[in-house]
Amino acid sequence: MAAPVMTDDRVASAGSSAAGLNGPTLQDAEFAFLRQFVYDQCGIALSDQKRQLVQGRLQRRLRALRLRDFSEYCELLKRDPASELGELASAISTNVTAFFREMHHYDLLIEKLLPEWIEQKRRDGGRLRIWSAGCSTGEEPYAIAMVLAEALERTGAKIDAKILATDLSPQALEQARRGVYAFDRLGGVSDERRKRWFLRGQGEYDGLASVHPRLRELVTILPLNLLHDWPMQGPFDAIFCRNVVIYFDKPTKEKLFARYARMLPSGGYLFLGHSESMHGLSNDFELIGRTVYRKRT
Repeated sequence: MAAPVMTDDRVASAGSSAAGLNGPTLQDAEFAFLRQFVYDQCGIALSDQKRQLVQGRLQRRLRALRLRDFSEYCELLKRDPASELGELASAISTNVTAFFREMHHYDLLIEKLLPEWIEQKRRDGGRLRIWSAGCSTGEEPYAIAMVLAEALERTGAKIDAKILATDLSPQALEQARRGVYAFDRLGGVSDERRKRWFLRGQGEYDGLASVHPRLRELVTILPLNLLHDWPMQGPFDAIFCRNVVIYFDKPTKEKLFARYARMLPSGGYLFLGHSESMHGLSNDFELIGRTVYRKRT
């Protein structure tokens, strides 16, 4: 089973999207196939209550692909799963994220972790690496980049520091790479940080803001399906996987947490979402704060 790397309240409620009554109807066998495909490839379990949502969302994909009905769409998935997987995941999911969401995580970075890591890397010449596993449209990794850049400036340290940001959704990744946001998306950013880390658009770009080039330098954005092969070797000092695993079953969570443990050194940190827990799922980590786990030594 594989998991899409998508952040925060992944699957919309059944009532969040109209079914699209004028389009093709999703038949029982087609829905059964799609449920299994999404579960195997994306790690999301679709209940019967999600049927209308799936039908409405995927009717748009049928129109975009110029397919007549869902049977043709299912054949496409059977023939070439990889070609449509990202679009399918995007269609049935809702990316809800924000700058500095769950601020207590950033407080821990600012007040404790970043100063310790930077001092350690400065002494031993090591690399500082943070992974945003489920970066969605980029708010999370760019928020991490802000506090990282500020910490580096405060200390004057010259170290190799980077943030990896991954997601499965092509649309989310495209916006993350652009790094352009409407002003109303900056609600979690202080006035001081807005002035420092965003460039205000003018003319046809009025009402938009672009992240500062310094933040872009710190963030590498790549597509990744969490439970497929991972090309990176690690280790990471911290992994943010917030509001991603909430929709996975227990075996999938156990496998994913075990893989995270292998990507973290002893004492490395894993950040989960506000409604997620590792209780009963892994012996590799200890809870040290609100949805903050540290790998056991």
